[in-house]
Amino acid sequence: MPELPAPATGRRVAGAATGALVIGLLFTGCGGDGDTASPGTPKPAATETTGSTAPASNVRPLGESTPTKIAIPKIGVSAPVGSIGLRPDGGVEEPPLSRPNLAGWYKEGVTPGEVGPAVLLGHVDANGKPAVFYRLKDLKPGDKIRVGRKDGSTATFAVQRAQRVDKNAFPHEKVFGEALDHASLRLVTCGGAFDKKIGHYTDNLIVYAKLIAS
Repeated sequence: MPELPAPATGRRVAGAATGALVIGLLFTGCGGDGDTASPGTPKPAATETTGSTAPASNVRPLGESTPTKIAIPKIGVSAPVGSIGLRPDGGVEEPPLSRPNLAGWYKEGVTPGEVGPAVLLGHVDANGKPAVFYRLKDLKPGDKIRVGRKDGSTATFAVQRAQRVDKNAFPHEKVFGEALDHASLRLVTCGGAFDKKIGHYTDNLIVYAKLIAS
């Protein structure tokens, strides 16, 4: 696992103010013990992007409210959402492998529905069984993602595109700190081949989505 610097600020690490602060953040642990089939396809050279951008939406962003659950009907996801932050070494925490159906919201950023890039992380498998984001690779542009929030509201997003990258080339700034004028969501898990020598998948899969209803 690479050495990862922590952001120099507290919560709200998103948008133009974060820029270089998020460089180095990386989600490396995605479960997996080699007992399940790899969720990815043959490893691409550097970066692979699929799909196209969904139609723009003029929906009004929401205020701050912690996410509590996520539903993705297309791939059968209905899961609780917990909060994760940074480890002492500066790396991004992971949802516990003991709770494979739990997604983790990166609490140093905005909440889903607010302006900026909200990030949810989840394992692809755990203890030899599929985990919450096992079928993330099956999402296509236009597929819906619904995030329930503590205040009782629901932020509905439409998938724009998916991207698979080598973990050593993870687009940290774009995922965690891109300057946006709308509410966006990034779902992150693992993909590619499982490397038994290091105990991790070689790639990350990132799904980008945009708020379309609230």
